[in-house]
Amino acid sequence: MAWFQKQLSLAPHKRGFHLVTRELVDQLPELADFEVGLAHFFILHTSASLTLSENADPDVRTDLESGFNVLAPERAPYYTHTLEGPDDMPAHIKNCLLGSGLLVPIARGRLALGTWQGLYLCEHRNRASGRDLFVTIFGERR
Repeated sequence: MAWFQKQLSLAPHKRGFHLVTRELVDQLPELADFEVGLAHFFILHTSASLTLSENADPDVRTDLESGFNVLAPERAPYYTHTLEGPDDMPAHIKNCLLGSGLLVPIARGRLALGTWQGLYLCEHRNRASGRDLFVTIFGERR
């Protein structure tokens, strides 16, 4: 069994839910070295999240953004953490709901995703910079 770890970067994305499977896999040619294993993706930010969802219909991404904006609206009168702008506290709430990490199985050198599954960057800030992640792989090399 072997361990591998690498830092990855995502280009800046506007606020919303963005399918980033290809963007991540393209930075991870080492994935092909693993016959079987687990890949853990961890985002190094508290105002963005990672999740796994539908990769085919872009309406899903729009609806997720709309739904999460209802769950954690901007300018709620009960927020006390407001110094970084009206989108900051809702971004932290969304991060807590969705999480900072994803664990994805590896099979035959590829992420073992279902037919309609993709990895999403959930960008919760109106003006975000690029996002950094760590991927840690544990598995059996080919």
